[in-house]
Amino acid sequence: MKSFVYLIALLSLNIFSQAKYITKTGSVNFEASVPSFEEVRAKNNSVTAIFNAENSEFAALVLVKGFRFKNALMEEHFNENYAESTKFPKATFKGKIIHDSNENWIEGTLTFHGKSKRIQIVPITYSLDNNVVEISGNFDVNASDFDIKIPKIVKNKISESVNVSFVFSLKLN
Repeated sequence: MKSFVYLIALLSLNIFSQAKYITKTGSVNFEASVPSFEEVRAKNNSVTAIFNAENSEFAALVLVKGFRFKNALMEEHFNENYAESTKFPKATFKGKIIHDSNENWIEGTLTFHGKSKRIQIVPITYSLDNNVVEISGNFDVNASDFDIKIPKIVKNKISESVNVSFVFSLKLN
């Protein structure tokens, strides 16, 4: 009887785990550039994300110090003065993917710099092929939404509006 219970438990875990897709190499980029000034853009190519196909829940975890800039000094200022990545080392997104006829959307909560903001209905590109889910899209947030203050001395060189883009290729777990 014990063996039967263990077998059922193992099969149940296997069945439920089949609906989960995961990556540790997702990409999140952001840009807060202003025309005629130095580009304010960063990339992070080691983002962890998970998608549960059973209930359409999606979550991503970004290590803030993983963002890379072209300019090392800009990266240092970002980590020390804006993101305060020692104090707030992670950014997260938790939400749900919505499939509506031929369109796909994502909505959820973005947490960054210790503050959370609800991200409403963002169109995404979504595909499932050969046990790989591809998800990409972008949205805009304001630095002030996360209590990030841009000093007056650089206010005209950094946009208050930040475009966040993401690309995930999640494999069946």
